Amino acid sequence: MTETFRSSFKTLEYEKVIMKLSEHTVSKLGKEKARTIRPTNDKDYILEQLEETEDASLLMRLRGGMPLAAFEDIRPHLKRVRVQGTLNGTEVAQIGRMLRTLREIKTFFRKAEEEDIPLNRLYDKINKLQTFNALEKKIFSVVDEGGYVLDDASSKLKGLRDGIKQTEGRARQKLESIVRGSQARFLTDALITMRNDRYVIPVKAENRSTFGGVVHDQSSTGQTLFIEPQSVVDLNNRLRQYQVEAKHEVDRILAELTVEIEPFREELEEHLKMLVDLDVIQAKGRFAKAIKAVKPRVSTENHVELYQARHPLLAEDEVVPNDIIIGEEYKTMIVTGPNTGGKTVALKTLGLLQLMGQSGLFIPAEEDSTMGIFSSVFADIGDEQSIEQSLSTFSSHLTTIVNILKRMDDKSLILLDELGAGTDPQEGAALAIAILDAIAQSGSYVMITSHYPELKAYGYNRVETINASMEFNVDTLSPTYRLLIGIPGRSNAFEIARRLGLDSMIIDSARQLMSGESQSVDQMIEDLEGKRRQAETEAGKATEELRDAQRLHRELKAEYDAYQEEKERLRKKAEKEANSYLEKKKQEAEAIIKDLRQKQLEGHMNEPLKEHEFIDAQTRLSNLKAEEESLKKNKVLNKQKNKKTLKVGDSVEVQSFGQKGTVIDKADNKHWVVQMGMLKMKLHESDLLQVAPENEPKQRVSVKRSSSAGVSTEIDVRGERVEEAVNKVDQYLDQALLANYPKVTIIHGMGTGAVRKGVHQYLKKHSQVKSYSDAPANQGGSGATIVTFK
Repeated sequence: MTETFRSSFKTLEYEKVIMKLSEHTVSKLGKEKARTIRPTNDKDYILEQLEETEDASLLMRLRGGMPLAAFEDIRPHLKRVRVQGTLNGTEVAQIGRMLRTLREIKTFFRKAEEEDIPLNRLYDKINKLQTFNALEKKIFSVVDEGGYVLDDASSKLKGLRDGIKQTEGRARQKLESIVRGSQARFLTDALITMRNDRYVIPVKAENRSTFGGVVHDQSSTGQTLFIEPQSVVDLNNRLRQYQVEAKHEVDRILAELTVEIEPFREELEEHLKMLVDLDVIQAKGRFAKAIKAVKPRVSTENHVELYQARHPLLAEDEVVPNDIIIGEEYKTMIVTGPNTGGKTVALKTLGLLQLMGQSGLFIPAEEDSTMGIFSSVFADIGDEQSIEQSLSTFSSHLTTIVNILKRMDDKSLILLDELGAGTDPQEGAALAIAILDAIAQSGSYVMITSHYPELKAYGYNRVETINASMEFNVDTLSPTYRLLIGIPGRSNAFEIARRLGLDSMIIDSARQLMSGESQSVDQMIEDLEGKRRQAETEAGKATEELRDAQRLHRELKAEYDAYQEEKERLRKKAEKEANSYLEKKKQEAEAIIKDLRQKQLEGHMNEPLKEHEFIDAQTRLSNLKAEEESLKKNKVLNKQKNKKTLKVGDSVEVQSFGQKGTVIDKADNKHWVVQMGMLKMKLHESDLLQVAPENEPKQRVSVKRSSSAGVSTEIDVRGERVEEAVNKVDQYLDQALLANYPKVTIIHGMGTGAVRKGVHQYLKKHSQVKSYSDAPANQGGSGATIVTFK
């Protein structure tokens, strides 16, 4: 970096920007490092720095930033550890706080990664961070946040500090009895104070012998003596002894802790550097938010397009944003216009934003703005007259320009304010044109300001050169600070004079005195301004709508991308949960079928499968189905169900059993009686699937029932409680129905009649019970009930 390049920092106020950036750090080390940031022309490094700033800005927006608490420079502490010195409590606590910050940052980024927050660079940086949980825990078991060694740091320290508290209490109690008692009249004030770390009381000089003890101090007048009464001397001695021992114990504890820190010395120093880097990165994100800056695109061809660019050191409500475009169609821009019209601000804005971008900082401009990568940025702006060298303004500027011309190359950005000013206008204009030609031959990029009308014609006629001007409102006689690219500034002296009341004859005479060349230039400018106003009127609204559309497109794209990501995440989650649920239910179904087959096999060898086991298996299989409400919401399933119309004689598959059967009767609106081999069952129509009838029915395994294994025609529930009796009757009736019994007997006994009443209430509601009545007298009378099925 050349000295001329460095000098442009001050001219463009780059250092002020860096100072404002450093104010957003949380540590002294971060502030110092932020102030060393300098621009570079290394493309990869620039992109890396911009992406880090982008990460910080995203985290600021989504999570309020990284959990970076203020941390101290622990390098002196670690240096003392290296030479086997002992750290004090405050230094140990500062190391502990840094370790806690490391842990919190690590946790913060782990959660960010789990939430798929897209970061460019910071995940890689954080992966290099380690946590020192054991050391952190050890430190804060010994000291608190401020570095005070805790009482519980050791049992000995706790005992000593308890002794200090007790002894202090007794000493103060004895002194309180003096200052509150009858002897208070010998004191100048009723208070207890400290001198030489010992408790004393203020005694009148004439009463010094009243209390005995030791005089530790006296007032400036000599009328008050601060005396340690004889009655508390022993207590003060004991207190002092406790304090000395406690200090020795604290020193011992801290020395041991220092030894435990020593193995981590080098790692802690490296992690301190990483924290400083993160502090600076976050500061860049905060600074970008403060000045409403955006990430610029980077053009290696130096096609600079800054849209609505603002000077970062000017208040947002005080600066007029401007589009500044240079590099692609033209490399030279000549800005003309009135004084105080904003030419210099536009010049500084271009240079300063370019320096910021090449330093990895966001720039205060609109989205889609593009910066270049220049080898150097040279600036000669303002009155830099050198008093020491006794140089004129012209000489001072020319000295700077000479240095620039020596050092420039085809990737330099040169900013010159009032080129050629300070000397004879004709000579100054000619010199300015010659300098611009020399710059153009080197291939450098240049933006200048000037008043010379000759430069307007130069900008109009030269290739890769364009005129620009700062707009002036002749109605209000004030500048608007808007940069107009393609339109040279023209003199408004005649128009201003006319509006201020100068006689029109004088103005006309002045016009005639102007050279033909000047008049033709002014006429050219006037024509261009007319075309510009017409073009602005036609294109202004379209440009605004285009930018709004582009902004809306970016927002919609971001929302759409977020929607797609969330949709994909939910799909994967639902798919995983569904697969897990189906696998679980499949395993349950297989277990039930395996159990059923095992019982069927055992039935061939010993005895047939009992009806209640079939019912239990059916119930367990039915429980595997989805809830009724969720099925009702399934439109495809409902459509298929509506197509299904069962009738007697249809061949069906019973899905819960995986068996085929024939519909032999309709039990009610939702239930059908199905014959499966020798087994008849009443089933819900949702469990039945229509199938085509088979010409030759396949032989299936059937369960035969023998009289010895069949269900009894009666059930005895005497002695049962009402609820238990009804439950048993309910299960029994299901088995009796499956056995196709026309009627059964329920023996409930007489007793209090509660069981009989409960059974009758249940039978009254049962859909398959045709009638019920008390048994005949010879079969139990009112102690039993005969039930007849439909």
